[in-house]
Amino acid sequence: MGAVFWIRRFIVVFAGAFLVIAGVQLLKGHTLAYSGTQGAIWAIVSATVFIAARINQSRRGQHCAICRDTPEMRGG
Repeated sequence: MGAVFWIRRFIVVFAGAFLVIAGVQLLKGHTLAYSGTQGAIWAIVSATVFIAARINQSRRGQHCAICRDTPEMRGG
């Protein structure tokens, strides 16, 4: 799993977290600018923590059954 894999995974996690966080902020009645800023800040934090944990687990040989992010877990 090279750098491209981890960058792609970061982008996917970032996008998902951003949409959820910004959406909740909008539902709470905040402005679009505030919601976008909060979404971006917390999505970066969330994605960074997730990717750092997954890289650490990957280096130790622990596989994530939910993520299915290794060739062994994909079945081929």
